[in-house]
This record gives sequence, C-alpha cells and structure tokens, in this order.
Amino acid sequence: MSTITAPAAASHRLVLADVLPGARVRDAVLVLFGALFTGAMAQVVVPMQPVPITGQTLAVGLVGATLGLRRGVLSMLLYVALGFVLPIYAEGASGVATLWGSSGGYLVGFVLATGAIGWLAERGADRKVALAFLAFVVAQLLVFVPGLLVLKASSGMNWADTVHFGFTVFIVGGLIKAAVGGVLLPGAWRLVRRYEG
Repeated sequence: MSTITAPAAASHRLVLADVLPGARVRDAVLVLFGALFTGAMAQVVVPMQPVPITGQTLAVGLVGATLGLRRGVLSMLLYVALGFVLPIYAEGASGVATLWGSSGGYLVGFVLATGAIGWLAERGADRKVALAFLAFVVAQLLVFVPGLLVLKASSGMNWADTVHFGFTVFIVGGLIKAAVGGVLLPGAWRLVRRYEG
C-alpha cells in the first residue's frame, strides 16, 4: 500500500502566492496588494450605462487564482470595505450606498468569483491554458449572478433589458479577459518551474 507524504499531499493546493517566502506577513501584504490592484484595475473603464466595462473582473480572476480561496476572498472583502471610504470602485465611486446601486451586485459577485477561481487554482486549474481559461469563465459567470439581481432591483428594468445591459454586452470582453488569464497564469507557472529548476 502506497502512502503520500505530507508535502506531496499538500502540493495540489499550492498557488502562485505560496511560491513566495514567508507566511503571515506575506499573506497580509498579498491580501492588501490584491485589494489595491483590483482598485487600480477598476479605474480602467470603458464608460457604459448603467454598468461600465472595467478591468476589475480580470483583477478578480488574477487575485483569486494567485492567492487561493482564503486569501483571495479576504483580499476582495478588503477591496469592498475600502471602497466604503476610498474612491476605488469603478470610475472613482465609493460609499456603502454603491452596494445598493446598479453596480453593487457585481461587487458581491467579485467575492464569490474570487473564492471560486481560488478554489479551482488550488486544485491546479491555473497551470494549463485551457483549464485556466475555463476557470476564468466560471468565475466571471459568478460575478453576474448577484450582479444581475441587484441591477434588476435597483434599476426597475425588465429582465430582457437587465440581461442585455448587465450581461450580454460584457460577453466578448469577458472572453478576452479569460483568454488573458488563461495565458498569464500558466505562463507564470512555467517561469516558476524554470527558476526552481
């Protein structure tokens, strides 16, 4: 009967952040950096009504995949909390009231998406292009579940318009972001293996 050593058993849960030395201080810095990176990407905006196209969903996927489930979710919760007092939401928006506006559900979705892609990355989905692409697609779809619900409730639009303006117009951009993530993450792992080899 074969046994698995502790390092081998844990290796499938390794994400890119775990390559860096350290533990608690490293994790705290990475969580903060993930939140600030998401805030910076939120300012990359293609203006649209009622919800703009931003770089946030790319940041959400990258943060979740590189930090893993726990740290990724903490980072996104920190981003949402910082936005209560700092202008780091899309187009420099801030305040608790943003959660009840047309973009508020998407902020909730960011937390769900980060957790999902972090969980998938911990199981190796960020190491191959096709799997990383699919992980990004899954994560982005999760953004839209609460996003559409809150958009419908806050705007009073019918469901057809809600789905069109809150989801359909983002499909092409979402696939492009998933492709970017699908290339970047396995590429980063190749660099890590080359450096360690």
